[in-house]
Amino acid sequence: MAAAKPVRAMRFNHFKVFTGSANPALAAEICYELGCSLAAATVRQFSDGEVHLQIQENVRGADVFVVQPTCTPVDRHLMELLLMMDALKRASAERITAVLPYYGYARQDRKDRPRMPISARLVANLLERAGANRILALDLHAAQIQGFFDVPVDHLFASPVMVEYFDEYRGAGLTVVSPDAGGVERARAFAKRLDSPLAIIDKRRTEVNVAEVMHIIGDVEGQDCLIVDDLIDTAGTLVKAAEALLKRGAKSVRACATHAVLSGPAVERIESSEIEEVVVTNSIPLNEEADNCSRIKQLSVAPLLAKAIQSIHEDGSVSTLFV
Repeated sequence: MAAAKPVRAMRFNHFKVFTGSANPALAAEICYELGCSLAAATVRQFSDGEVHLQIQENVRGADVFVVQPTCTPVDRHLMELLLMMDALKRASAERITAVLPYYGYARQDRKDRPRMPISARLVANLLERAGANRILALDLHAAQIQGFFDVPVDHLFASPVMVEYFDEYRGAGLTVVSPDAGGVERARAFAKRLDSPLAIIDKRRTEVNVAEVMHIIGDVEGQDCLIVDDLIDTAGTLVKAAEALLKRGAKSVRACATHAVLSGPAVERIESSEIEEVVVTNSIPLNEEADNCSRIKQLSVAPLLAKAIQSIHEDGSVSTLFV
C-alpha cells in the first residue's frame, strides 16, 4: 500500500488586511474580493497633528497586509503606514507586506541635479526600517525603484485593467502615445496588447510641473490617439500633449493613467481641453472635483490587488497577473 503524500503545511495560520485613512474604500473592496473582513485599527490625530494609531486585534503569527497609498496629504499617509507597520511588528506579526497602490516620492528616483535627495530611496529605507518584510506596489513611477529595497518587491501593472477597457478600439485606427521618452516602455507594452502602432512625444521639462512639447515621433494623422502614462498630476503635460497631437492631425485624443493625483488646476485643465476621456484607477481616491467631472472615468484595481495578496499569502506566483 502506497504511503500517503504528506500534506503541505501552510506557512501562516491566518492573514489579515489593515488600512489607514488614505483609501479605506479600496481596502474594503479588496477584502470583499478576498472574502474577509477588514481588520480593526484606530487612526486618530492629536491636537498638534501627530498621528495616534492602535491595532485593535491580535496579529501574533499572522501574515499581515497593510493597504495604504501615500497620496495627498502624502506625509500624513506615509507616517500612518510607518506607524502601523511598527505597531504590527511590535505585536509579533509573522510577516508584514506593505501594499502600495501609489508610491509617493517616486519622482525623485535619482540625483540628476546637484544637492538633490533621492527621495524614492529614502522612503524605501523608511518602509523597511518600520517593519516591511515585503512590498506589493502598483505602477511605480520608475521600475528601478524596486532595486532600492532589500526585501522582495512584487511590482504589478494596471495595464490589464486598462487594456480590457480599451479593447473595443483594437484594430480601429488607434495609436498609443507615450507622453515622454521615459514612458516609452510602458506605452510600447500597452500598444502591443492592443495591436496598435506607437507614437512618442519628445518633451523638454523647463521646471518642476512645467513641460514644453517639442515634437512627435510617429504618424498620428487621422488616428484616434490614446496617451498612456503612470500618473496625472497637474495635467499640464497631458493637455499640451493632446494639443500637439491634434495639431498634427489626430482625429481624437483620449488618455489613461493609473494614478489620479490631479492636484492644483488638473481637473479644470482637463475640462477645458479637447481630450474626450481620461481613464484612471482607484489607486488614489478621486477628490470631489474630479469625481464630478464627466470626462474622468475610474476603474477598480481591487480584484488585481486581491489576487496578488492571495498569491503572496499562499506562496504562489503573481506572474499570471501580468497578462
